[in-house]
Amino acid sequence: MNPLAELPPDVLVEGRRDALPIDAAATLATHPLEGVETEYPHYVGSVESPEGPLRPAARHPVFYGCFDWHSAVHGHWALVRGLRLFPDHPDEAAIVECIDRRLTDRNVAEEVAYFESNPSFEEPYGWSWLLRLAAELHLWDDPRADAWRETLRPLEAWIRDATRESLLDIERPQRVGTHGNTAFALAGVLDYARTVGDDDLATGTAATVRRLYTDDTATVTGAEPIGWDFVSPALTEADLLRRVLAPDAFARWLDGFLPDLSAQPHDSLLEPVGAEPDEGDGMAMHLVGLDLSRAWCLAGVAESLRAARDA
Repeated sequence: MNPLAELPPDVLVEGRRDALPIDAAATLATHPLEGVETEYPHYVGSVESPEGPLRPAARHPVFYGCFDWHSAVHGHWALVRGLRLFPDHPDEAAIVECIDRRLTDRNVAEEVAYFESNPSFEEPYGWSWLLRLAAELHLWDDPRADAWRETLRPLEAWIRDATRESLLDIERPQRVGTHGNTAFALAGVLDYARTVGDDDLATGTAATVRRLYTDDTATVTGAEPIGWDFVSPALTEADLLRRVLAPDAFARWLDGFLPDLSAQPHDSLLEPVGAEPDEGDGMAMHLVGLDLSRAWCLAGVAESLRAARDA
């Protein structure tokens, strides 16, 4: 039986290390560990030359698995986070060998070179996940994390600088339920900046958030989810704003943006989508992820509202 299925939902959403049994660590590592090693099938999201596309492992020697680049980055984040939260991780040796083998100076230089030739590649979703991976390595007090972070640093620096120059200057956000969602990306950037102590990036990101979102009112949620969403545009925005506004200010903003979340039409956001997992249909699996992303957004919103209530 899946050990996660036995946990109460509120405990699972909190994500506490001490709430998860050790066999949950192995469960959570199974798909990422397999995925980052799987080169095909692979989605190519770039314009090709007449010579044709390179093999994924030649194009992206670090992040070539998991069907696409951002998923490979996300998979590495999941593996690193598992090692950090579970010092006695049952798959530690396999994970360390897997990351050591691909995260080399030469491979990272190849990744950077690709971005220099394709500067909008994976903007903004993949950028956000790369910064989340760097932040996770920063949080982990372990010599292996320090070494991996140092090796990854050139790519981290490229993404960080590109974020300053491109993402923070956008005129209007994308309010979609898939990879282009601006709020999701900015949340990752802000969390990264605060984690690593990049005050300039944190200040600039917060200013962008205020410029793009603080005037929003009466959002429309009746059409969610659309197609193959894996995030809720409304809840993802709320989860971002609670990072920037003080609890009392956030509570006032939320009252105008999502008044009475428990009543129609917004109450549908509280109900599971109920998608049936189908590993053969990647797009349908997005809807499985939507329930998870809604849950973590609601948990963050609830935490801020609790702080406002108790102030």
